[in-house]
Amino acid sequence: MSSRKARTARTAGAVLGAVAVAAATVVVVASAPTAAAATTTFTPVADTYVDNGATSTNYGTTGQLGVDGSPVKRIFLRFTVSGVSAPVTGAKLRVHTDDVSGSNSPAGGTFRALSSTSWSETGTTWANQPSIDGTTLGTLGAVSRNAWYEVNVGAVVTGNGTYSIAISSTNSDGADYDSRESGSATAPQLVVSTDAPTTTTPPTTTSQPSGDPVLVGAGDISNSGSGDTATAALLDNIPGTVYTTGDNVYNDGTASEFNSYYNPTWGRHKARTKPSPGNHDYNTSGASGYYNYFGAQAGPSGRGYYSYDLGNWHVVSLNSEISMSAGSAQEQWLRSDLAASGKSCTLAYWHKPRFTSGADHAPSTATGPLVQALYDYNAEVIVTGHNHHYERFAPMNPSGSADSSRGIRHFVAGMGGAGFYNFGTIQPNSEARNNNTFGVLKFTLHASSYDWEFVPQAGKTYNDKGTTACH
Repeated sequence: MSSRKARTARTAGAVLGAVAVAAATVVVVASAPTAAAATTTFTPVADTYVDNGATSTNYGTTGQLGVDGSPVKRIFLRFTVSGVSAPVTGAKLRVHTDDVSGSNSPAGGTFRALSSTSWSETGTTWANQPSIDGTTLGTLGAVSRNAWYEVNVGAVVTGNGTYSIAISSTNSDGADYDSRESGSATAPQLVVSTDAPTTTTPPTTTSQPSGDPVLVGAGDISNSGSGDTATAALLDNIPGTVYTTGDNVYNDGTASEFNSYYNPTWGRHKARTKPSPGNHDYNTSGASGYYNYFGAQAGPSGRGYYSYDLGNWHVVSLNSEISMSAGSAQEQWLRSDLAASGKSCTLAYWHKPRFTSGADHAPSTATGPLVQALYDYNAEVIVTGHNHHYERFAPMNPSGSADSSRGIRHFVAGMGGAGFYNFGTIQPNSEARNNNTFGVLKFTLHASSYDWEFVPQAGKTYNDKGTTACH
């Protein structure tokens, strides 16, 4: 492995201001303030590595951190945790392998605490390195290039303070990680979880009559950032069935990405998740990473569309990455499925939106036959993703005209964790929009109506909620 000069940061996407329009519907009463989980992400205040093949050389300003057994290379990281006012309930150290050949390794290294917090980023060398004298926190096995990995460091990170952690390895096939000089998109992260103080108001949640099912989720979820950590923390406190509106993991839907990005965050809710696939999931041939990860929960035979019932609601998960044309297998199945449903209310979700004001992805006219079928059978709600933001439309017919009697309310819920996208031309009947707040979209499914609510990440205030009767 060789060190390199600092590289230009790989950015996750521009974050721009939100435009929010008040909902012209009945507002649901919010619950009283309660304790809630919160996460705060810190980047290193210093990081470097040392090399016994160059005992007097300092690597503190390079964009790469090397760990190896021959020649011996050791990584040193220092974090300062501040502003935490609630009890710490956990802490994870996340590191990202470099996106160059040779960054992968059969052994990602052993992580240990060290007592010294005064070592110099620009002065530390092999000859004067601090002693690795603390407890062992964890060990990584095989690591791939351009992927995130995490280790539980809650044993030592217990509150505000300065913490040093070292990574070492005895394997002669070493690994390379991005340093803080590589840019904020891939710099090491210390993610600290806390219980929010009981005197604060957590993300608003709607009151829920006992027995009414909840469906909650989003799309465009897991990548190399920390947005998915924030939204997964919301799911920790919301019961019910979890849905996804595609692009579950970036960039290519590989098994490694599911294991590195999705599994440590939204993956802890996998047992209650009903997913749908997106175009990035299909960057791996046949979306094999997606179907292998979710198994039977992704529907039968890897086709990517299926349905289920929640209370008095029929819920359909569809696949916008295969044919949706009139007469296609999926469209014919959808019509038969809707005809056979005995439920009074219907909600459907998939990835590419029929209606959207997003600047990055235009409205998908190819989804029109699915929208038409749902309209023909008096569906209430369609939820999609693809554009990385939140948008809510008034009820519309399949041509996009307002329809207060039979129209379907469309949502774009692409705020699950991936970097935000811009809005372009605002489309007719768009009622609410936001592209600076990660969150989840929660539905409370009553017998003849539904409540919707955008639940924002901890520390954000954007909210959109209301209720509408079924047709």
